[in-house]
Amino acid sequence: MENDEKIQQLQKIIDESSSIVFFGGAGVSTESGIPDFRSQDGLYQQQWKYPPETIISRSFFDANTKEFYRFYREKLIIRGAEPNITHKKLAELEAAGKLTAVVTQNIDGLHQKAGSKKVYELHGSTLRNYCMNCHKFFDDKFISDSANSPDTLPHCTECGGLVKPDVVLYEEGLDDKIINGAVDAIADCDTLIIGGTSLVVYPAAGLIRYFRGKHLVLINKSETQADNMADLVIHDSLGKVFEQITL
Repeated sequence: MENDEKIQQLQKIIDESSSIVFFGGAGVSTESGIPDFRSQDGLYQQQWKYPPETIISRSFFDANTKEFYRFYREKLIIRGAEPNITHKKLAELEAAGKLTAVVTQNIDGLHQKAGSKKVYELHGSTLRNYCMNCHKFFDDKFISDSANSPDTLPHCTECGGLVKPDVVLYEEGLDDKIINGAVDAIADCDTLIIGGTSLVVYPAAGLIRYFRGKHLVLINKSETQADNMADLVIHDSLGKVFEQITL
């Protein structure tokens, strides 16, 4: 079946659904100019001594805090990114009463910026940062600006404690409240659309086993391990698919 036919099929599924959940990964935001931090560009080995997964781990954060923040500011804090057609269309589907929740592995806040209200951020957000001592809140600009501090680390203006991004690092557990909300949303929906994720990062990828609805749709540029579970698989960019969906 050609992709055009598959998109028509997706349109029919959306039209007939009353409770859709969208579960998305890095591929949702790459079309807003946000690279997948796991992709190691040509300059990567010149700039960093460690693989991304090592740097974005709790043990590395604790042992090599300055190097962690150097990478974090360079790779994970993105300035000027705007929601793309996928973010916007999902917000429109929610406003129309079709979509009940977005479950995202992304940490950029673009779903909310597009207007989505019910968003479960499995891995947290770079937009939220808290003092590890007194829990005072700081925005992402505070983390960026801390590069100019004497020790290049973000220290709380209230108590002097170290400020940590509200991002789930490797070796850290996911937030129980967020996980439970995502599980409930997926278990209760009649259509689950998975997009822009290869479904290899656990425990997030394991959430699809809670789906008991009618239609499982997979949209990803490459094959995933769950392709054979879905009743509709579209191998294309999310933007090309969602720009053709009408409400």
